[in-house]
Amino acid sequence: METETEGSFADMGFARLDTDRERRTGFPETVFCQGKEDSFLKEIFLRLHRIHGEVLGTRASLPQYEAVRSVLPDSEYNEVSGVITVTPKNKPNVGNIAVCTAGTADIKVAEEAALCAEFWGARVSRVYDVGVSGIHRLLSSVDVLNRTNCIIAIAGMEGALASVIGGLVKVPVVAVPTSVGYGANLGGISALLTMINSCANGISVVNIDNGYGAAYIATQINRLAVNGRSAADGEK
Repeated sequence: METETEGSFADMGFARLDTDRERRTGFPETVFCQGKEDSFLKEIFLRLHRIHGEVLGTRASLPQYEAVRSVLPDSEYNEVSGVITVTPKNKPNVGNIAVCTAGTADIKVAEEAALCAEFWGARVSRVYDVGVSGIHRLLSSVDVLNRTNCIIAIAGMEGALASVIGGLVKVPVVAVPTSVGYGANLGGISALLTMINSCANGISVVNIDNGYGAAYIATQINRLAVNGRSAADGEK
């Protein structure tokens, strides 16, 4: 039987939904779909939608999305990233986060980052396929990147993109290593180590293929920038 402790969590038996998370952190609970039974997903999505009026799910398969859509017809699915969103119409997006990839193969992770940031209310600029093997492609976008509040740099192989961007821009960079690459990439470990050992400043690093985590941090930075401007405008 479902029970709820007001301001704390909803006990559904198979899951305890953190209904208080948005108040504490500014972000409602996200559903990590991978490995969950369809029947559980449907109940979780319905309960969170009832509480928040919107739901975000990550790492979902197409059959899982179809299960969710059967109970929430307005849900949308991005097959590239595996992200499910149920959002109000005409939801406003503010500020600006740039999501950059070294290659087209990194777009799966990039779209997870971009869609999560958009769900949380950020305006997102996508700058894809600007890796260091053709650095002129990146250099042509530096002015665009400097007009953002934060940049998410996503790269596999040797993971050099984050270091290059960090040395060119004045805004924070969140680096995401991906598992894209040949054998010595070691499933993203080589890119991870490159990013952690970067000599460029202003770079933070999340786990391999973790577009969601990068979007969370970037959204916090974006909100601080937007709210800071609003506060400064109010003081004038």
